[in-house]
Amino acid sequence: MATFLEIWRSEATELLPLESGQFSIGRAESNDVPLPNDERASRQHALVERLPAGWSIRDLGSTNGTFVNGERIVRDRALRPGDEIRVGDTRLVFRAEKGEEEKRTIGYTKPPELTARERDVLQVLCRRPPGGAVFHEPASTREIAKELNVSEAAVKAHLLKLYDKFEIYGDGERRRALLANEAVRRGAINMAGLLDQPTERE
Repeated sequence: MATFLEIWRSEATELLPLESGQFSIGRAESNDVPLPNDERASRQHALVERLPAGWSIRDLGSTNGTFVNGERIVRDRALRPGDEIRVGDTRLVFRAEKGEEEKRTIGYTKPPELTARERDVLQVLCRRPPGGAVFHEPASTREIAKELNVSEAAVKAHLLKLYDKFEIYGDGERRRALLANEAVRRGAINMAGLLDQPTERE
């Protein structure tokens, strides 16, 4: 049996195979699991993702919270077969083969110590453009420099330090995407802030 989510909608029950690594849930149509008729769901409400140790769910700073088996989650929560998820007024059930998936526990690495400016760089790097999709290309060095009102050289220096702190190795533009994913996964940035409009900084 494949791993999938049962989505209990008012009109029918939908089965969503979990074939890729991440699935967003929320009221906005841009989500992988859109809930446009659930008024208690936030636009970007929760994220189901596959980590090395197994599947987990994360609340994205929603107004009404995300619940697993009746318990409101604060950070990431490991998912086991049969777990019932509540997002707004919508019920979802996590289904997977019992055995190895059930035995796994997920260990989360704390984020490294960051300076205030490094946090600013990460926040802009990961921010979703207004009206854009939940998952998108991270901001470029030029875009980060423009928003933070610093030079591109300064941004590159901060990024080099962040790559080292988050143990992102290799070369190429893909490093920014890996850094953004790792920063979100380890809770290094404010998830709610990713949905804000960019603001001018002095």
